[in-house]
Amino acid sequence: MSELSKPEEDFQDPGEAQGPVNVQLLGAEAGVAASASASSPTVSSLGTGESLPQEALNEMIASLMKFLLLKYRAKELTSQAEMLNKVLRDNQEYFPVVFNQASQCLQLVFGVEVKEVDPREHIYIMVPILGLTCNAMLNSGQSIPKAGLLVLVLNLIMRNGDRAPEEKVWGALSRLGVCVGSVHCIFGEPRALLTHVWVQEGYLEYRQVPYSHPARYEFLWGPRAYAETSKWEVMAFLLRVKQRALRTFPLQSAEAAREEDEVA
Repeated sequence: MSELSKPEEDFQDPGEAQGPVNVQLLGAEAGVAASASASSPTVSSLGTGESLPQEALNEMIASLMKFLLLKYRAKELTSQAEMLNKVLRDNQEYFPVVFNQASQCLQLVFGVEVKEVDPREHIYIMVPILGLTCNAMLNSGQSIPKAGLLVLVLNLIMRNGDRAPEEKVWGALSRLGVCVGSVHCIFGEPRALLTHVWVQEGYLEYRQVPYSHPARYEFLWGPRAYAETSKWEVMAFLLRVKQRALRTFPLQSAEAAREEDEVA
């Protein structure tokens, strides 16, 4: 395929320098740990039995995520062979664990799903989760996908009776390191994102609670969220993510579930 033959120039990002990706970002809220346990300092390869330091594994996961995001933004396919040659290189035996964790992180953090379109040749395409088109609205290639955070906010609204008090939303996001008044390296300033960008795009409604004095505000699903996805699809997606995390990281998933109940 022609998409697979295009040069990547070591997959350098032409858009922005975001710094290293935190591969555990948003793990507590969605009930998934994107990297191996912090209590496990090494990871064994499947082929040789040799161990790899967790820090080195995290670097490979971050590099693969960056590569796949560039492919997503360029609307290009990729293959297992290309990922091995351009990202893993001398660590190809770790591809299964690196690919699995990078794919989970892309879903949760950026809202990008990695789908295999040719099982024989192991060719993949990156698509937005749940059909949310906000990931397609990237300004001149300078922005990065944020649908993963949107799905978490939509879920939080559902869990609060379809209308979530803003203080509960800000509190939940702050526990994930996304704090009002601070510019996050991936999501920017969350108040501007939720109350302006996603409200203008129709994904969220942000309104004053009726008869509240002093004024209090709440978030609801917007018309575009209802048009592009559904409550059932959001719940089913997060359930699939949690089930996969439970199989991979049972201890972290149990801890994350407890934290999630406290947030809600």
